Amino acid sequence: MSNIDPTPGYQPYNQPSGPERPVRQQSSARRTALTIFTIADIAAGLLGLWILLFLLDANRGNVFVEFVQGTADLLAWWSQDIFTMDTEGLRVLLNYGLPAVMYLLIGHGIAARLNRA
Repeated sequence: MSNIDPTPGYQPYNQPSGPERPVRQQSSARRTALTIFTIADIAAGLLGLWILLFLLDANRGNVFVEFVQGTADLLAWWSQDIFTMDTEGLRVLLNYGLPAVMYLLIGHGIAARLNRA
C-alpha cells in the first residue's frame, strides 16, 4: 500500500493546532504550579501546626495531636536533631521550622518558575 496523505485539515488526536496549543500548555503548567504551591503550603502548615501544638503543650494522647505529630515527623525526617538545645521548645521550633521554611521556598520557587514558562 502507498502512503496516503490524510485529509486536508487533519490533526492527530491530542495535538491541537494553531493558537490552541500554547493555551493548553500554559493551562497545564498553571495547574501543575498550583498543585505544587498547595502541597508546599499544606506541608509547611502541618509543620507549623505541630510547632504550635507543642509550644502550647497540647495533649499528646489526643488522636488529632498524634496525627499532626506523626505527619510532621514524616515531613521533617531529614532535619531531625540538626539542632540540639537544652530548651525543648526552641529545639522543636528550629528542627520543624527549618523544613517548613524550606518547603515554602522550594515549592513556591518551583511554582513561580512553572508559571513563567
